[in-house]
Amino acid sequence: MDKHYLSSLFSPQSIVVFAGPQEPSELQTDQALEQPGSLARVLVADLQESGFQGPVSYLDISMTGTLGDLAASRADLALIALPNAQLADALEVVGRIQCRAAVILSNGVDSQLAAHLYQIARQHNIHLLGPNCMGFQRPKNQLNASVLGKLARPGSIAVVSQSGALASSILDWAAKSGIGFSAVVSLGANTVVDIAQVLDFLAEDRHTQSIVVYLEGIRHARRFMSSLRAAANAKPVIVLKAGRQPDGSKAALTHSGAIVGSDAIFDAALQRAGAVRVRSMVQMFAAIKCLSARYLPVGRRLAIISNGGGPAVLAADVLNELGLQLATLTAADAEQLKARLSPLACVRDILDLGQDADASHFRAAIQACAHSQQVDGMLVILSPTPGIDTGTIAQALADEQPNVGKTMISCWMGDEQVADARKILYRAAIPSFRTPEAAVDAFHHISLFHQNQQLLRQVPSPLSQLAKPDIEGARILIESVLAERRKILTEMESKALLAAFHIPVTKTILARSATEAMLVANQLGYPVALKIDSPDIPHKSDVQGVALNISNAAAVRDTWQDMQTRVSRLCPDANIHGVTVQNMSGKPDGRELFIGVSTDELFGPVISFGVGGVMIELLTDRSLELPPLNQFLAHRLIDRVRSSSILQAWRGAPAVDREALEQILLRVSEMVCALPQLREMDINPVIVDEDGAVVVDARIVIDNVALKPGNYEHLAISPYPSDSEMEFPLRDGSRYIVRPLHPHDADMLQTLVRGLSDESRYFRFVSSIKELSERMLAKFTLIDYDREMALVAIYPERSALPDGGFAETEKIIGVSRYVTNPDKSSCEFSLLIADEFSGQGLGSRMMLSIIEVARKRGLSQIEGLVLTKNASMLKLMRSLDFRIQAYEDDPDFRLCVKLL
Repeated sequence: MDKHYLSSLFSPQSIVVFAGPQEPSELQTDQALEQPGSLARVLVADLQESGFQGPVSYLDISMTGTLGDLAASRADLALIALPNAQLADALEVVGRIQCRAAVILSNGVDSQLAAHLYQIARQHNIHLLGPNCMGFQRPKNQLNASVLGKLARPGSIAVVSQSGALASSILDWAAKSGIGFSAVVSLGANTVVDIAQVLDFLAEDRHTQSIVVYLEGIRHARRFMSSLRAAANAKPVIVLKAGRQPDGSKAALTHSGAIVGSDAIFDAALQRAGAVRVRSMVQMFAAIKCLSARYLPVGRRLAIISNGGGPAVLAADVLNELGLQLATLTAADAEQLKARLSPLACVRDILDLGQDADASHFRAAIQACAHSQQVDGMLVILSPTPGIDTGTIAQALADEQPNVGKTMISCWMGDEQVADARKILYRAAIPSFRTPEAAVDAFHHISLFHQNQQLLRQVPSPLSQLAKPDIEGARILIESVLAERRKILTEMESKALLAAFHIPVTKTILARSATEAMLVANQLGYPVALKIDSPDIPHKSDVQGVALNISNAAAVRDTWQDMQTRVSRLCPDANIHGVTVQNMSGKPDGRELFIGVSTDELFGPVISFGVGGVMIELLTDRSLELPPLNQFLAHRLIDRVRSSSILQAWRGAPAVDREALEQILLRVSEMVCALPQLREMDINPVIVDEDGAVVVDARIVIDNVALKPGNYEHLAISPYPSDSEMEFPLRDGSRYIVRPLHPHDADMLQTLVRGLSDESRYFRFVSSIKELSERMLAKFTLIDYDREMALVAIYPERSALPDGGFAETEKIIGVSRYVTNPDKSSCEFSLLIADEFSGQGLGSRMMLSIIEVARKRGLSQIEGLVLTKNASMLKLMRSLDFRIQAYEDDPDFRLCVKLL
């Protein structure tokens, strides 16, 4: 059951082709096949030329015979290249001969026919790629199931493109650049197998080491994010997204809705998923070049090696602009290198080898960088000068490449004089660029992969570790407003909602008359601020509805009257409740900041942060993050704002209390997770100084939703299910905790596997592995809690210290997990128990716990494979009322099934 459900599509053992009429002995080409350039002719020709080793049969929907006759043509994959009018009939035949996968190569299929094809595919449980796609290629399988052109050379890069034209262009470019692929998949606008499913397959494909995606749009953000996170956790993912012009938010009720564009949100989502985004085809091609290299960088420090100062300085300029770090050798390493170079060389920062540098000098510089702990990658620049042998130097790089162990990219400048040298670099899989700027930009993008891994591993809980908020009170407030058929909260209601989540707000009281305003101001104490209170006025300052620093009762009375008169004149149709009176913030040196929430049509709620005040739309200095947040993400959200330096000591004012600001962001994240009705929120300004932070003004927009609170379906990223922790006893009286697995548990999980007996490891992994590989460890620990669950049993241990004290440590003693099957109604389980804890009831408890989680998630069946020799596991399955039956695909296993 470890075989991926899309293996029949992308790794078929047999193929049936629908491309024209057939005689018993040979394929007879009909008019469609004979027509130059027809999809059918191209498909058949390319499929035959690719040399696929499995059986290939041909069918025609007009042939006669019984279903038994057709059964002889049963195959893993069906390729359909027929006129649109015949597609539905062909797909019906595919279902009847029990093909599990099909590719429809077609053009111009309308939405009505596409929907009909979807219905047929679902009825027969067919994994359908298409219609309106150009198919796929699997070079290592010698399979060209496409009309993209000749089969690409084998390699380790997978390309997934929602544009067939772009996929074809990539293949044509790669053929001349010596780059190969593990898979090339063309996805049309109408396809049952979508980009999320393809990413799922490629994440587990052992032939794929990196993935490049061209994206025009997605339909299911949460499913896409889940698959993208799983793929990026295992291998680098580069994404080129079309349609980058911001269309903004349709709602302009708050600042948040006005300043957050969909492209910026998509950018934040990609970073959170651990993927790297490029902005142009040029950058995408450059990234593909670097991904085809032997090594990828694990840091942002790039050494520049050159035989000319000018090109090296240009490269250093771009390096600084992109936030990379110029790697330099230590003084000792620099001295050793200097002795091996020309007297004209300079190795202080940039390694300028001098215009008389030869192959031995370049070799020495490369070796020095390869052994230096200060260098993550190196850029080798060569300017052709009279007498220099560019080919010999290129060969020196090629000879050193296997021993470098780091990213090495090259820039052979010029054209005719370096053409042959570039071919040497291509054959050695050393990325080569024509300009220093392009080379540095390419390194920048591939180095972002490891940087974004930090974001990928952040799986926060819906609630922080701060004091528990009054969620029930907040929900009652929202329900009461919606019951009045209102969607915009007043300032008083908005601040009450914030206070329920312990966000500090200024004291605010509504005054419906000038006399009330004077009494309130006297009670609060001067100075005070007055603000118009109306659900119909989104921005009070636009109508001069804000007055600050009012110092006495007479000024309060006059201001109240003037404000009412002025606003009534400017907004005659506005429903004015009165004027709010509130204390001034008491923070004369405070910085005005902005925290907002907007709801994207695809990705759901997004939290934004930036400089606040009345200039917010003009400055547009803000950063975005998808909830839920933790301390790391909140800290990063603040740092990404260009003007975050004002939070430090600035113009005589001390540095602000960053922790107080981060706590407000965590509280806002709690609000977003707990309240799916929250559509937009505008906290502007938040005033923060060295003594803390306070919210001065807030505006909140809500709406009715069909979602149940607590299921978090409105979030693009499923939060860590922190509410699933329980404690249980062992038979020896000790106790352990069962909770969901967290990415930070990777080391403990590896320790568990290393400590197992050889038999236990074989029973679980059907392998003689001694430990989990890095990829397996990532797969097992970074999980999507929507489609899978892993529970771990945590056992506390105490170890004696030399000073007589004790140290508290934890270890994993058991793991149970399930993964939802493609049918979305059943799941596959696995169980692993530490040898020293077997026989203490731990296995039963872990299985019962994971069964209960699966049942609550609405799954109807749980199943799993157990080796026939694993008698103790089979005994456990019987005790838990699993039905044990033979497994047709492999007699060494038993299939254990239980209805939920």
